[in-house]
Amino acid sequence: MIKLYSDAATKGNPGPTGLGWLIVAGGKQRKQRQQSATLAEADNHHGEFAAATAAFDDLLANYCHDQVVMFYTDSRLLADAIGKGYAKHYQPELDQLLERIDALPTVVTQWVSESQNHGAHSLANQALQRLLKTEH
Repeated sequence: MIKLYSDAATKGNPGPTGLGWLIVAGGKQRKQRQQSATLAEADNHHGEFAAATAAFDDLLANYCHDQVVMFYTDSRLLADAIGKGYAKHYQPELDQLLERIDALPTVVTQWVSESQNHGAHSLANQALQRLLKTEH
């Protein structure tokens, strides 16, 4: 089983956005991959979709595709959109994400509180801080 966590951190609405994701494979964090990226301008919801898409891209590029993936997000909008296959204002972003999810045999999406998503949250905030430093 693989655990995948993603998050976004935005300053302003829209504004600079940091993306973070954490992949834990092999149990007990034997393999852990932490990554981050940035968007120059996004609202937080777009950031959440972008972080999840980047996380699944990383997973598909670097891990075996035959395992169950537990995907954790602290965005209710994102978790609900994945579950319904519909996002009123974010359908193109959801469609890109669902393409990646559909490439895997089993993905279970679960909403978690921000405190339960601390690793990805910290990575997103670090990415945002790096982006804000380069703007000045």
